[in-house]
Amino acid sequence: MPKNSIRNKQPLTRAQREVMEVIWDAGEASVADVTKSINEQRPIARNTIRTLMERMEEKGWLQHQVSGRTYIYSATVPREESLGQRVVDMVDKACGGNPEKLVMALMQYRGLSDDEAKRIRKMLDEAKEK
Repeated sequence: MPKNSIRNKQPLTRAQREVMEVIWDAGEASVADVTKSINEQRPIARNTIRTLMERMEEKGWLQHQVSGRTYIYSATVPREESLGQRVVDMVDKACGGNPEKLVMALMQYRGLSDDEAKRIRKMLDEAKEK
């Protein structure tokens, strides 16, 4: 992985992850854009969002460009990479490093639809071929 990979970044807080979801969905966003989006779900102050985003940039999760007087932020880490790292962490911490336990827990406690099972089988077959 490159030096600036997710492994070298401090983990995000729940609130920071919420901000990242907005930015991942939008591609790029200003503090005002993120505040508006999150305020559709729950109230949060613009200054709180600004502080969160500044800290996330310091941590290396965001970068910005200036448009007039507005900072436009974008993610430095793709959503898929972040999700992948979270899954690896969960397997390591909650499943003792055993991915079979994660799959078993998913099947036992949530279950899989026929379509989900087919897609997973296809992914496993493709991984086996590589």
